[in-house]
Amino acid sequence: MRGTQPPGAGARGNLPLELDAFVGRTAELAELAGLLGAARLVTVTGVGGVGKSRLAARAAARTRPRDGVWHVGLSPVRDPDLVAYALAGALEPADRTARPPRRVLLDHLAGRRLLLVVDGFEQVVDACAALLGELLRHAPGLRVLAAGRRPLGLAGERVVPLAPLPEPEAAELFAARAAAAVPGFAAHDGHRADVLELCRRLDGIPLALELAAGRLRTLSPALLLARLDDRFGLLTGGGRDALPRHRTLRTAIGWSHELCAPRERLLWARLSVFAGRFELDAAEYVCGGDGLPAEEVLDALTSLLDQSVVTREETPAGMRYRMLDTVRAYGADWLAAHGGTARLRRRHRDWYLGLATWCELDWFSPRQDEVAALVETELPNLRHALEYCLTEPDEAPAGRRLAGSLWFYWVGCGRLAEGRHWLARSLDPDGGPSGPPEPQEPYEPARLKALWVLGHVAVLQGDTVSALTALLRCRQEAERADDATALAYAEHRTGCLALVTDDVPRAETLLRSALDRYRELGELNTQVLMGQVELAMALAFRGDLSGAVELCEEVRRVCGDHGERWCLTYAQYVLAYAAWTEGEVGRARELLADGLAVGHAFRDLLGTVLAVELLALVTAAEGDPAEAALLQGAADRMWASVGPPLFGSALFDAPHRLCETMAREDLGDARYEERLRAGRLLERDAVVARALGRSRTAALLPAVREAVRLARRAADTRQPAASPAPGSGETTG
Repeated sequence: MRGTQPPGAGARGNLPLELDAFVGRTAELAELAGLLGAARLVTVTGVGGVGKSRLAARAAARTRPRDGVWHVGLSPVRDPDLVAYALAGALEPADRTARPPRRVLLDHLAGRRLLLVVDGFEQVVDACAALLGELLRHAPGLRVLAAGRRPLGLAGERVVPLAPLPEPEAAELFAARAAAAVPGFAAHDGHRADVLELCRRLDGIPLALELAAGRLRTLSPALLLARLDDRFGLLTGGGRDALPRHRTLRTAIGWSHELCAPRERLLWARLSVFAGRFELDAAEYVCGGDGLPAEEVLDALTSLLDQSVVTREETPAGMRYRMLDTVRAYGADWLAAHGGTARLRRRHRDWYLGLATWCELDWFSPRQDEVAALVETELPNLRHALEYCLTEPDEAPAGRRLAGSLWFYWVGCGRLAEGRHWLARSLDPDGGPSGPPEPQEPYEPARLKALWVLGHVAVLQGDTVSALTALLRCRQEAERADDATALAYAEHRTGCLALVTDDVPRAETLLRSALDRYRELGELNTQVLMGQVELAMALAFRGDLSGAVELCEEVRRVCGDHGERWCLTYAQYVLAYAAWTEGEVGRARELLADGLAVGHAFRDLLGTVLAVELLALVTAAEGDPAEAALLQGAADRMWASVGPPLFGSALFDAPHRLCETMAREDLGDARYEERLRAGRLLERDAVVARALGRSRTAALLPAVREAVRLARRAADTRQPAASPAPGSGETTG
């Protein structure tokens, strides 16, 4: 990977890196620049492999919208219902509420000025067009640059049909890719004519040229041309002039496929079951066996990489591989023709079910941040596996296992809405549990886990009715099946629901009972520790600060032993509340700042906004009511993406009300409201950076105050603040 970025990639957004040199397209880039300045929806269309995605990314990188350029690749998405989730994930509007993702996107885009690059939408064109049309109508600052094989068909759309490269640019591209494959290659006079003829035969289609260039390790341009002549003659009966461009590409891909060794062709077909990127271990497991031993997958993959059939990319989770959509589609057709699709999809599902199971266990470890990055990277494949489970007969139990195992990601990494989508689908095609279980319903542990995870998600979204329904159903089925584990989790999450609805006595009873059950079972994980933190909250609310601190200090010790960081942030929130109550303002800020940094890194919006709320009160206590009001305004904006502010709980709301009273008294109503409005304009990243920056400054205050004291003493006594060291001309101090 060359790691070069397109021009302007340092601006805010998520445009992908450019992996190799961009060649030509000067006129097209100029045309797109003009259209993006005049139209709100521009679509680049053309046959597969013509360079639509690359051109769109390069054109987008040259723009400078105030709120950035954001890219969403829809090619792995097959379910129309997931289009909105994919856009929300790309734009990063973390949202924990039960609102539809369309509503979340509309609220996120209101008042923003940004460019959204939508790539590979043709397989979900209707859903994509409907969503983008709605977003464009209601978000005047939004512009969309789409890239696909057909227009979206929306009013006001400006379409740019992308033609293949003209001959000089095609030859330049071929030479550049050939030089990457064979160092020192140049289109010199000895084979320049062959290169130009290759470019003409391949109609200047970039993907076809890159595939051909990848063959130069073993074939000269003249031999490439001779083989290509044979291939075209076979498929077209010699009618070269009548060959449509889309058939040219398919012919070139088929020709490249034929030149592969048998094991390479087999791997090509089998790799088509992956959605987007994949890692080597996954390829070895999913694609190995039955004619291709797992130990030979690496060599075959290396050959496909050398031939540009597969590309390599760096991700936050490490090295990954992928195939371009057109190449993948060819492999999928070949796999289906040979009857291997069902087997490979099951193996794909098995791998990602195993991955989710391993990640759930490893979440309670020092590798928590690595697990979060891994699941984020593998999300397209996890979705693909879930879709398989929920559309194939008799596979629903595996879907429930997979959706339930990912609870840590749905809850801890800002994906509640999507988690609820999969959990509800896995439990009931109509959208979730809606009544007591049927007496004859068979016992299934994965079903009970999906129920309590759904209840947990609904609690955090503020959907009390759905949470109670799911948790009651889980408890009833667990009692009937004598499943002590499911019963403990159902009781735990019901206690959490009581806590956020201000029923502290019931919350304490249920949480203590759940913790007793966990101890009897020998359970120790993040959920168990969260139960202790939630019990500590209940104790703190009824005034037992020492009991709350004792519980949270125990959680801190266990988290330290196991490297757990996410749950620790909630323990620190309770400890900060206790520290503030006892007048230890500096200690409270230190605890909150540490938790805020970690929670924000995990994209845990609930943990982030709770920390900001309490930091506002700490800031008011430190004597800065203007900054406290600003932080309250920032928290107000975040709650819109979390659920009812402070859960609608009078107990959780008490610090907020106290902070507001203090700030209003110091600032006056007009100034307080002004600062509140200023805070509501801040993006979450800016709020966190501001809060952490202030915390670092606050940590330096004791040293600053001591320096000021010494300076004043020196001024008062007209003596130096530090005396010369004996025998030297330097001062110490």
